[in-house]
Amino acid sequence: MQLTIDSQTRLTKTNNRALRRDGKIPATVYGHKGAESTSIVLDAKVATTLLRQATINNTLIEVNITDGDFKGLTLLREVQRHPYKNAIYHLSFFSIASQSQVEVEIPLNYIGIPVGVKVGGGTIEVMLNTVRVNCPPTLVPEKFDVDITHLEGGQGIHISDLVLPEGVEFATDTTPLLITVIQGRG
Repeated sequence: MQLTIDSQTRLTKTNNRALRRDGKIPATVYGHKGAESTSIVLDAKVATTLLRQATINNTLIEVNITDGDFKGLTLLREVQRHPYKNAIYHLSFFSIASQSQVEVEIPLNYIGIPVGVKVGGGTIEVMLNTVRVNCPPTLVPEKFDVDITHLEGGQGIHISDLVLPEGVEFATDTTPLLITVIQGRG
């Protein structure tokens, strides 16, 4: 999935509290000029809509700074929220346009009910809901579907059992279990 947002350059002396009162959210784009970053501001409604559709470290977002010199693909790296109001305080975007590889976290979508649960009375124990991979910025998978219908009691699926698309490789140890079926009492 790829999203597009427009933003404006933010002056570094701007009071962020005043921006939020005016319906704006401060943000930062980094990674496009080496160690330098660009301070930007988004409309609060745009930021809220973005967070409903995007996943941190997974969704490609094209950021267009309408009054600046940057327009390119980014990943949403961080969302800061108010401690108890749950209001968005700040967003950080990492530019991936110049990157040949990015490390991202991909959600796992478990499909089906295992045989060991249906017939054997077992229970499912999920160990991981995401897996980290390295891939080119244009090949970031939205999710990995994992069929678990064949699992019987005492069986599980390891990270290494996942079939990755071409150009995508694991960024973590592949021996841990993703999911297992604990045998029912017979």
